[in-house]
Amino acid sequence: MSIIPLEVGNLDGLVALILLIMIGPALLLAIIGAILLAKQKKRSGKICLILAGVYLLISFGICGSMML
Repeated sequence: MSIIPLEVGNLDGLVALILLIMIGPALLLAIIGAILLAKQKKRSGKICLILAGVYLLISFGICGSMML
């Protein structure tokens, strides 16, 4: 019985992993920003929301161009 770390041709989870890397951190930052805005920490909340937008812009630009 041999253990194959990466089976050639089996790329089932690759698209899901790429999408998770592209959207996951931005979604987390947006949720944190919304929570901070609700707790009246407007400056920190705005910074988190701006970072989420910048992360989405960069990840869709770089990862999106690699996916094409």
